[in-house]
Amino acid sequence: MGKGVRKPGASHESERITLGELIHQHVRLAIETAVHEELRAALGARSYERSDVRRGYRNGTKTRTLTGPSGPVALTVPRATLFGATEWSSTILPRYQRRLRAVNEAIVATYLAGGNTRRIRGALQPLLKDAPLSKSAVSRVVATLKDGLEAWQTRSLADVDAVYLYLDAFALRVRSGGKVVSVPILGVVGVRSDGSKHLLALELCGGESAAAWKGCLDDLVARGLRAPMLCIIDGNPGLRRAVGEVWPRAAVQRCCVHKLRNLERKAPKHALAEIRDDFHRIVYATSADAARSAYAAFERTWAKRCPGVVTSLREGGDELLTFFRFPKAQWKTLRTTNVIERLHEEFRRRVKTQGSLPSEDAALVLLFSLVASGQIRLRRIDGWRKIAAVLSQHAAVAA
Repeated sequence: MGKGVRKPGASHESERITLGELIHQHVRLAIETAVHEELRAALGARSYERSDVRRGYRNGTKTRTLTGPSGPVALTVPRATLFGATEWSSTILPRYQRRLRAVNEAIVATYLAGGNTRRIRGALQPLLKDAPLSKSAVSRVVATLKDGLEAWQTRSLADVDAVYLYLDAFALRVRSGGKVVSVPILGVVGVRSDGSKHLLALELCGGESAAAWKGCLDDLVARGLRAPMLCIIDGNPGLRRAVGEVWPRAAVQRCCVHKLRNLERKAPKHALAEIRDDFHRIVYATSADAARSAYAAFERTWAKRCPGVVTSLREGGDELLTFFRFPKAQWKTLRTTNVIERLHEEFRRRVKTQGSLPSEDAALVLLFSLVASGQIRLRRIDGWRKIAAVLSQHAAVAA
């Protein structure tokens, strides 16, 4: 190879290193310049400048290491003393900050995607390069999410016009008292007058008793939530009792999917398909009258052959057909708790890689943050444009 010819591999590697160093230098220069400008504004004067509005004096420099998207950056930043012997502190580069916001956001995003501390450190190693990221550092960053949860749990709900409420519970495995246990989480999703869905409550409790659900609903009322027009629930008797006590005038829709599961558990295998078809004739009827006719036909067909199935159907009663009172465009959305079931499924999908969550607090922080960060999106319900007509009709009846 001739003297003037460079080896392709060596030249490209050299260019990559040079480009990386150049980016690194620009990051350092940009941060240092921003801090110097911030100090100039705070002091009211540049270095050695005479000024009648000076508010303090520079006092040398100090070195700091800040980890950013280009890796650890060694910074030389100014120090200053304000009149009154107060040491100046930068808001751009707070005193104890060791990572740029982008790095902290990457830690949180990896956590919300289901990563544990070990996976977070491994996933971010190319970003952090030689900068240390301890287990405690990850925990401190993730702990900032708890502040958001606490504010959300105590916020006023006086301005939330929840027309429909979906209520259901699901279980998560968490570590408690040195053991991995399954704990129920009560969830409430509200549908506002514009059709948008909002997560209103996540409450970890010891069980799905009437007392637990009533405590959850009482807290919503205490924070200003007005009574909904309709509550969509599963077949849990404790939840049904709590809804009746807290909002006695609210209509109740029993989830048709949960009821079908109950019927199938009581049906012999050879009759499953037929029972399923007959039940679908009820809930997929074209009108309330057609649904009642199908209901009566179901009773006649199965009363003697499968009395347990008919008893289970009657337990749901007219609350299986409440959705027929509402616009047809909303029937699909209102006849089941699928809205909140899908939310629960997203929760489970995100945490299944962890086996169990490290604590009960961590469980609630994770679930809330997945929704608050937008990683789990709640879209408007089907037929949301009809909600205004439903509200007008309800107001006319109430008057």
